[in-house]
Amino acid sequence: MTFPYIKPSFYFIGILLLVYACANRGQGPTGGIKDITPPRVLKSFPQNESLNFKKKQITIEFDEIVTIEKASENVIVSPPQIKPPNVKSFGKRVSVEFQDDLIDNTTYSINFGNAIVDLNEKNPINDFVFSFSTGNEIDTLKIAGTVLNAEDLNPLSGILVGIYNETNDSAFLQKPFLRIGKTDQKGHFSIDNVKQGKYKVFALGDVNRDYFFQPGEGLALHDSLVSPTYRIEQMQDTIWKDSVTVDSIHTYMGTHFLPDDLTLMYFNESKKRQYLIKNERKEPYIFNLYFNTTSAELPKIKPLNFDWENKYLLQKNATIDSLTYWITDSLVWKTDTLKMTVTYLKTDSLFHLQPQTDTLNISMRKARINPTAKSKKAVSRTKQFPLKLTTNITSIFEIYNPIILRFEAPLSNLDVSKIKLNQKVDTILKTIPFKWQQIDSTKMNYSLEFKWKAEESYELKIDSAAFKSIYNKVSNKINEKFKTRSLDEYSSIKVFLTEFNPKAMLQVLDSKDILLATKNASEKGTIFEYLKPGDYYLRMFIDVNGNGKWDTGDLSKTRQPETVFYNPKKYSLKANWEFEEIWDYKLVPVLKQKPTELQKEASIKKEVN
Repeated sequence: MTFPYIKPSFYFIGILLLVYACANRGQGPTGGIKDITPPRVLKSFPQNESLNFKKKQITIEFDEIVTIEKASENVIVSPPQIKPPNVKSFGKRVSVEFQDDLIDNTTYSINFGNAIVDLNEKNPINDFVFSFSTGNEIDTLKIAGTVLNAEDLNPLSGILVGIYNETNDSAFLQKPFLRIGKTDQKGHFSIDNVKQGKYKVFALGDVNRDYFFQPGEGLALHDSLVSPTYRIEQMQDTIWKDSVTVDSIHTYMGTHFLPDDLTLMYFNESKKRQYLIKNERKEPYIFNLYFNTTSAELPKIKPLNFDWENKYLLQKNATIDSLTYWITDSLVWKTDTLKMTVTYLKTDSLFHLQPQTDTLNISMRKARINPTAKSKKAVSRTKQFPLKLTTNITSIFEIYNPIILRFEAPLSNLDVSKIKLNQKVDTILKTIPFKWQQIDSTKMNYSLEFKWKAEESYELKIDSAAFKSIYNKVSNKINEKFKTRSLDEYSSIKVFLTEFNPKAMLQVLDSKDILLATKNASEKGTIFEYLKPGDYYLRMFIDVNGNGKWDTGDLSKTRQPETVFYNPKKYSLKANWEFEEIWDYKLVPVLKQKPTELQKEASIKKEVN
């Protein structure tokens, strides 16, 4: 008996297998299924939650080779250690060796966070805590919650959160925390193995790593005492087949530690160390002084090798920490080095302001000269350049903006009669009146204001020599044409508060959480006009002191920062829209207020201001 079709079929299958093998020859082994299982603890010395342990070294063994990721940042030991313990991995083991002496009758906890990972795939053991007691009992309570930046409600990572059993705030200024935790990327913290009692809770941007507050560090304080407790309740644990598929949900009776929902508002006090940062003199007739923070008064300058009485102009910012001195007398500014004493208030080691006098030798910064350009330099010295002038005019001009003129140096003279503002009516230019205003103290910035009409054409004409600087430079003529934007291109939002607060300040933010406008809340609705089409968000703060700006907290006065609210909605505005929003700002819990797309995990600055 013959089977005519079997043999050819085997030949065909063999050819296919041969072709497939050739096609995949360069692929090599695939390595199998990716390992997503974190290491497991096999044993330890001592056992987890052991009692009466007095030795200084802990050893933990795992079922695979492990390594430690950034031990100094991720591993938190409580009570806090002045000398950090040595945390090392070798093969399948992790060891922790204490440098400080162990305290009697104390529960120690080592929170590894996500620091322990397997060697190959870097799978972490999440929130692994190892604890032991040097006494006859081990403390088991916990205090947990979240730390948010008080001004923008972003979660903060890398912040220490600690407790004291004292009932006042003075311990925070004098000695290390009793027990500590540290915030993760979501701002969440857990203080483990806490004894029953009442505690003060603080957050700390611990720049000095001494575990208590130093002036200049960021902080948060909880208003009331916290008493940790627990309850037994039904819990659920999700069993996963893989990273995306649920296998089953396991229900069991477990321990729920409380409180687990503390919200701490982190802030930096407005108190910063005051000192003179630097001085500089980029041009012969200008020198600058820069200070670290706001000052209540100007420094006192005493010239040593020049006389400048009534021969200078001072340009200062609102906080008096950036000062520019414009020298008007050529005999003074031609002096190569200006010698002077500067007396100002400087912060001492106790954070008190004390008079400080520095002697400064301010020399002209000398630029590097290219030898081949010497002849060009010589020619340029003989040429008088015009006074530089810039404006904010664009071809399509925003209807709510005034025209701003900025000069490179203070003016000694100006002739407003040489300025003409024209409006195009049909085909004819018609001269229109305007309001001219100096907007700074040094005569360098001016505004030209007019109530613009939408979709109209305008022209600004300025004759030559209309402006003259204190250094005798004069301006060139200017001719700027522009057209105002159509009202149909704008949107607006009108906000009503369900519970009106006369101290509320409403704010509009863009899609990057950048502040665009701030207005006092109005009982009849707060209107934000002239918004371009796009995505916007609403924020609000309670202006307790009525100064029109958000204010931070103050530890010495036990004062919290002013309360901030976010509206969780996104407003996608279209052209020629007026959107109305009724906002119940107390409806959504603070941890859920800030829109997800605006949230940014932030870490503390590694320096003291």
